[in-house]
Amino acid sequence: MGKDELSRLSKIAKEASLLAGLKIMDIYNSDDFEVALKGDNSPLTKADKAAHNVIMSFLNSTGIPVLSEEGRDITYDERKGWEYLWIVDPLDGTKEFIKRNGEFTVNIALIRRNEPILGVVYAPVLDKLYTGAKGLGVTLAIGSNISKLARGKESDFLKPSLRVVASRSHLNIDTQAFLNQLVEPEIVSMGSSLKFMMIAEGMADVYPRFAPTMEWDTAAAHAILLELGGRVTNPSGEPLVYNKVNLLNPHFRAEL
Repeated sequence: MGKDELSRLSKIAKEASLLAGLKIMDIYNSDDFEVALKGDNSPLTKADKAAHNVIMSFLNSTGIPVLSEEGRDITYDERKGWEYLWIVDPLDGTKEFIKRNGEFTVNIALIRRNEPILGVVYAPVLDKLYTGAKGLGVTLAIGSNISKLARGKESDFLKPSLRVVASRSHLNIDTQAFLNQLVEPEIVSMGSSLKFMMIAEGMADVYPRFAPTMEWDTAAAHAILLELGGRVTNPSGEPLVYNKVNLLNPHFRAEL
């Protein structure tokens, strides 16, 4: 896939995320989210479903198959031969949405042979749109103000006050052990895939994740960090891969 085609698909994904964000905000500003629990006890609102429908209306036109958190279950036998696929989380951070803290996103990623090559992350409340594609750089649009994000410098894990993305109130044993290896680390907190975007913007140095996530939680942000020279790796130091048999991610570390 050439840069022109990747740029065209990036534009479609951006338009999809912005319109999905408008639908989400209509419901966010209403009095009824219609909260239900899915089979894994995670929350689902009508905003998740509305955003999914909007995004599908855009991505279906590309002819590339879509794997969405709110879409139908697709067996590995059906998807294992796909060279390209979209991986979508229509509303990443549903718990943040319900809390009304604004820290939720729309995530759209394009995958080629298990690797994320395009990512769009849109935070509707903040009106921040992050877009990255292989060979095309990363842009951040805040309203009508668009800037290009620079490739980051590799973090020095020996320096004091390393900024670590983690929950101040829910540090699990593995995260605490990671922090104990550092010199006076500073904890910074954020919801949804905005955790990755803090690294992309230079507001954090590393995001260690020792709790379950799914491919649609990470794919779009992963593509953006890759284009900035960053990495998202499993405990063996290998990059996270996508369209696996099991869509559950291993534990990982995201950094530049």
